[in-house]
Amino acid sequence: MTILEKVFREKSSYKALLLSLLLSAIGYGLYKGVLDNYLAEVVRMGEMDRGVTEFFRELPGLLLVLVLAVFYRFSAEKMYKMGMMIMVAGMVMQAVVNPVRALVVAAIFIYSLGEHIQLGMRSTLSLEYSKENKGGQALGYQSAVYQIGNLVGYVAVIAALAAVGGRSIFKQVFTAAAFIFFLAMCVGFRLKGNSRTDENRRRFYFRPKFRKYYMLEVFYGARKQVFFTFGPYVLILFYGASAGVISLLFAVSAIACFLLSPLVGRLIDKVGYKAVMIADTLILIIVCFFYGFAHHIFSMHTAFIICCVNYVLDSVISLASMASNVYVQDISDNAQEMRATISTGISVNHLITVLIALLGGWIWKTLGVETLFMLSAFLGLCNSIYAATIKTSKQLG
Repeated sequence: MTILEKVFREKSSYKALLLSLLLSAIGYGLYKGVLDNYLAEVVRMGEMDRGVTEFFRELPGLLLVLVLAVFYRFSAEKMYKMGMMIMVAGMVMQAVVNPVRALVVAAIFIYSLGEHIQLGMRSTLSLEYSKENKGGQALGYQSAVYQIGNLVGYVAVIAALAAVGGRSIFKQVFTAAAFIFFLAMCVGFRLKGNSRTDENRRRFYFRPKFRKYYMLEVFYGARKQVFFTFGPYVLILFYGASAGVISLLFAVSAIACFLLSPLVGRLIDKVGYKAVMIADTLILIIVCFFYGFAHHIFSMHTAFIICCVNYVLDSVISLASMASNVYVQDISDNAQEMRATISTGISVNHLITVLIALLGGWIWKTLGVETLFMLSAFLGLCNSIYAATIKTSKQLG
């Protein structure tokens, strides 16, 4: 029996799910590896423009609960497939449109809509396909597969840039990413099953017992957004990092997350999701401090290296977000309730995420990068304090 067979149910479509995720992760690695530099160097977006762009990229996450409410009769497998088709459409558009801000943002929005649909379904399906008491490990292996796919994409970008001597190949990379996403979509169509939500319920699902999960999603979404949007942009605008350097940084992060994702999953199952949710913030505060203040303490070259290291550390501690999904699984009455709650949770954290996207650029420009990352540390601290108040199933029992 292989490792995956010990974690996933034999008759489930976990193999097709993981292969589809691997391919889509490769496509995303190509896309993300050059996107920030493309926006800065070709589309000429500054801090404020990047924040506005991120608002539209995150808006589908806020709208996701409405999309799922409309298609609530669809199974999780069908929703996953629909998400993949939309992702392909968005990436094709990114590859063919001129670098006009409105068109580029529209392509990002369409791709992001499909990505957010897929995001909710891939966690749901991983838990659905897992064996009893193996939810944390299933999410861990899912994350590891995705990270190794990202790594392949980032390395491909680095190799391509080296081969062309640093010349602009943004459109070629977007075209390659669109092709890879198409392959991922074809594999995704092999998913079988009918993992349905109760037809009498919509996926816009709130119950009092999940209120702490929703609040945790708000805090996590806010602190995550600062690093996801402005972490690479700080390195590009503030330190002058090239697309090759950014892709290399993403590759190192992917390697770290690939190696540590299964360990974090096992840690969640062993010590409990509550302990993991609390502990990750202690590292986050250190990460945010150096990201915001390193240039005041060290030379610009040393500060740049320190920020790169801290970016990787943030990627690793972000793996702890898997704990909240296991928390939902633990307190849910059944799989249908778990799926509906996770889908709703994604939209809940975007309530604050879209605001951070809009305000982040303004905070950086007017109050400085230091304030921006101290805000991230504060939100992470709030997340940790609030996580300490939850009761596990053992405590409830």
